[in-house]
Amino acid sequence: MFEAEKIDAIPVAHARVRVDEKPSPLITALILALGDYFAVYGAYAAAVAIRDLFQGELSRQLYLSLWPLLLLFPLSYYLSGLYQFGVALPEELRRLTYATVINFCVLGAVTFLYKVGVLYSRGVFVIAFGLTLVTVPLSRILLRGVFARMSWWGRAVVVLGAGKTGSLVVKKLLSQPELGLKPVALLDDKVEMHGQLLYGIPIVGPLSLATQFAEGGIRVAVLAIPGVDRFSTLQIIQNYANLFQHLILIPDLFGLSSLWVQTQDLGGILGLEIQQNLLSTEARLIKRAIDLSLIIFFSPIILLIVSVFALLIKLDSPGSAFYKSRRIGQDGKLINILKFRSMVKDADEILKDYLRKNPHLQSEWQTSIKLKDDPRVTRIGQFLRKTSLDELPQVWNVLKGEMSLVGPRPILEEEVNRYEETFEIYTQVKPGITGYWQVMGRNDVPYEERKAMVSYYVRNWSPWLDLVILAKTVWVVLTGKGAY
Repeated sequence: MFEAEKIDAIPVAHARVRVDEKPSPLITALILALGDYFAVYGAYAAAVAIRDLFQGELSRQLYLSLWPLLLLFPLSYYLSGLYQFGVALPEELRRLTYATVINFCVLGAVTFLYKVGVLYSRGVFVIAFGLTLVTVPLSRILLRGVFARMSWWGRAVVVLGAGKTGSLVVKKLLSQPELGLKPVALLDDKVEMHGQLLYGIPIVGPLSLATQFAEGGIRVAVLAIPGVDRFSTLQIIQNYANLFQHLILIPDLFGLSSLWVQTQDLGGILGLEIQQNLLSTEARLIKRAIDLSLIIFFSPIILLIVSVFALLIKLDSPGSAFYKSRRIGQDGKLINILKFRSMVKDADEILKDYLRKNPHLQSEWQTSIKLKDDPRVTRIGQFLRKTSLDELPQVWNVLKGEMSLVGPRPILEEEVNRYEETFEIYTQVKPGITGYWQVMGRNDVPYEERKAMVSYYVRNWSPWLDLVILAKTVWVVLTGKGAY
């Protein structure tokens, strides 16, 4: 059930070995801080070079001598909690952006107060600001891509509870090493589970061993026993909260928002404030503004790509370069989404005949409404699907207000029954050209997980989440992972 395998009983000494080999949060934070500093310095140097390219009147030495001031950036990032671990990418991007904006405001104020503004170019200031908003997040992505799976990266975590929730926690943390929280052991009072491996992580023994892990240097524990009654949960928290610097409690509230939940103190009573961001008029206006701004900014590139592929499609096979597909939109309304034609004529008849001759493929079609080796797809269509560029004409649907750049995958009418209770959540927002499902594996993701991703996106929406998804979409397009 939990992909556990039975091994010989693991003595506490084995846990000690893992503790001694735990990741180093100090080294990890230092590497991130160095990456941040050089990302800011690189943006600053590039701004000076760009400004000098157009008007060669700058004293580069005057600008380069300001390098100590750039240490303000890692310091402010530290104060913003950006060298902690377990921060989701959208939240990290939000903190980075706010801290960067404040830093440049401070630098602007300093030049004004000391009356040295006339010595420095405002153009360099503006260009450096824009570049820093890109280079710092990019630096962090690259560093995590290189180092996140190293044994020393991040912070060690012990998971209290090896049941279904504990299993899920371990699986998620191992699959997302960029979070920097690395499970080294699980503890559970069920004796029959001791000596097993859960996704390669040992279930060492009872919860009472938490003291030894804390003494061994583990500073973070995850309490993953949501099924335990209230009294027992409070007892566990009282017993172990004083052992660990951070005790993360996993509540029995799966399916609710997780990114933007805030705690509220209601006269000494703990409350969780859950905001459905996309249900507010302000959020929808912000999302619409982002869509239009990005389309306008990239319109020359979009028009060029659309023109080139429209011509290639016409040359590859007879028929229109585009086709319309009827899908379910916001509020359950039917919309016609525009796509590049990637199939031959009479595609529906060809599919029926192909499935009739290959009945073993019926289950694949019914499971995902896709075929990996689809006989209807043209040569240029294979490339378009592999890169997901067949979706690009839907920019027109975005301009019309029927879709968004980011949102749930637009579904067919015959898929409504399969979405069950998730369909009501799906209809609350506009479908998107790209979305959470597309950047998390696309067709490699089981259908049930796709539905869960719809709920996650709608309940956790923010401009930062959209920007993260758009950035990941570029990588998905380049690699073609999960697309067919």
